[in-house]
Amino acid sequence: MNSSDLYAKVSPLKLFFMIAIPGAISMIASSLWGLFDGIFVGNFLGETAFAALNLAFPFVLINFSLADLIGVGSSVNISIFLGKKQNEEANNYFTCACLMIFATGIVVGAVLFFSAPLLMQLMGADDDLAAMAIQYIRVYALASPFTTMTFAVDNFLRICGKIKSSMALNIIMSVLILGLEYLCLSVLKMGITGSAAAVSSGMFICTIIALYPFVRKKLTLRFCKPHFALQMVRQVIAGGSPNFLSNVAGRLTSILMNIVLLKIGGAMAVSVYGVLVYVGDTLQQLLYGTCDGMQPAIGYNWGAKNIGRVKSLIQCCVAACAVISIGGTVLMLVFPEKIVSLFMQKNETELIKMCAYALPLYSFTFLTRWFGFAVQNFLVALEVPLPATILSVSNALIIPIVLLPVLWPLNLNGIWLNTPITSLLVSVLALIFFIRLRKKMIE
Repeated sequence: MNSSDLYAKVSPLKLFFMIAIPGAISMIASSLWGLFDGIFVGNFLGETAFAALNLAFPFVLINFSLADLIGVGSSVNISIFLGKKQNEEANNYFTCACLMIFATGIVVGAVLFFSAPLLMQLMGADDDLAAMAIQYIRVYALASPFTTMTFAVDNFLRICGKIKSSMALNIIMSVLILGLEYLCLSVLKMGITGSAAAVSSGMFICTIIALYPFVRKKLTLRFCKPHFALQMVRQVIAGGSPNFLSNVAGRLTSILMNIVLLKIGGAMAVSVYGVLVYVGDTLQQLLYGTCDGMQPAIGYNWGAKNIGRVKSLIQCCVAACAVISIGGTVLMLVFPEKIVSLFMQKNETELIKMCAYALPLYSFTFLTRWFGFAVQNFLVALEVPLPATILSVSNALIIPIVLLPVLWPLNLNGIWLNTPITSLLVSVLALIFFIRLRKKMIE
């Protein structure tokens, strides 16, 4: 079934199960590479290496976020063009987006490679901790032009209706990285450099696999002679800005939190925060996959003026996000020690105990985050980027920073509670935007 028939004719509930669930599985599979990275480094290399990984990772993800800016921003417009039967415009956006991602990967990779020592110095890291973090960043930086493409191409596969192909790609990537991580860390004893090399190699291989059907012109989207225009670049940036700013702001917040944690709790506190981020990101990927999987369908029907289908698709997505979030919260409350022990060596009892205490506090984040996250994605799909951007930046940067001095008297507990309180406040803001969104669809 082609993408037009899939998005326009299949019933909303059936369509949700056909694309959102595989999308969620796809994103959780995609997120597993980061989870494996943390688990392998924590178990094979120890606490210092795990702390170094968590210092370096926000900078690596900022690089990926730039690719996501272009990938998501172009995907929104491509979906709408396909809904309007403007295939040539869709192909041009697709081609230009791929070229922009590759060029951005070269520039940002070079900046990260040469600035890594300065970045660690500014964070207050030194000795082995700084050296390991620098090694990790530089390996990623060298592979940047090729690895960043992976996440964008995944979006393009879903636009073409290749939901199962997208899911398979992400599963293959996680399996590849799992095997390469074990080879580099356990067999070859390459240290933290091996960890970064394993992930980069797995992503590079999957990028080649994902691009192959586009090169062979077997999908709805095809490469063409690119025609860049300022209006196109503006539209791509506008469409991708909410996700991009959310990702970048989130990483800036993580960097700030790591600086604070180094001062008040040392490397152990950084490791605890890293575990919280890993667990939270895994659950958030399920939410992201559910919403992102539906984004092409919502955008297509919005472009085709099928408002009733848009409303039905949104309702399905909101309900699914609520179920996922509540289920994740329950697991974190009931099994905190089992979850955190995945990232730690068994003899690090104090660290495990500290993590097991922090995780239940952090888990309350997802009682409310699902709503704000869902509304943000719908606003993007419906070409309402400004409120989506406000939500993303408020959640990822503004409110956490404002809360930091307010919660300072609580010491480390203030850090663990920062995210749940932020999520609650953002959900209130999202409700206001959601009410306005419903009015717009009625009009």
